[in-house]
Amino acid sequence: MQHEVLVAGFGGQGVLLTGQLLAYGGLLENKEVTWFPSYGPEMRGGTANCIVIVSGKRIASPVVERPGAALVFNQPSLLKFEAKVKPGGLLLVNSALATQLPERKDLYTYLVPANEVAQSLGQILVANMVMLGAYLELTGAVTFSSVLKALEKTLSEQRRHLLSVNREAMEQGAQLVSQQARKYHTR
Repeated sequence: MQHEVLVAGFGGQGVLLTGQLLAYGGLLENKEVTWFPSYGPEMRGGTANCIVIVSGKRIASPVVERPGAALVFNQPSLLKFEAKVKPGGLLLVNSALATQLPERKDLYTYLVPANEVAQSLGQILVANMVMLGAYLELTGAVTFSSVLKALEKTLSEQRRHLLSVNREAMEQGAQLVSQQARKYHTR
């Protein structure tokens, strides 16, 4: 099965890292992967997004016009990318930073209060991992353990102490979506 996901938010929210971890996790599972980043010129606060494809077979192109899923970390990303998701696709919204509800009724939509969860864990920087954990729970694109191995390999020595809070953030994201009913609306 091929998983195509768009991850979008502000620079500094860990958008590109989320995509990298997903792609790296796929590599660790011997899957075919692409990671295609796009970002504004600002270091923090500008727009950032990436497309990740994880597949059991060769990938023809890293360019995806209509991804099957989107993880949107803020309101501007919701407004910009909601329309791009394939009908019947998956939309995960960081409800802590996207106060307006998604408009489309033909998607499986999950509202994930990622920032609130991250704050409860004492580390706001793991909000992206809450979103990633939710996505992995719903899709099984790669395993949690592969993403955690990827994170362990990419974290600097000074940040190794953050492994446990990242794991907890992913687990809480997974729990949040497993408790929600699948919300799919047809017009």
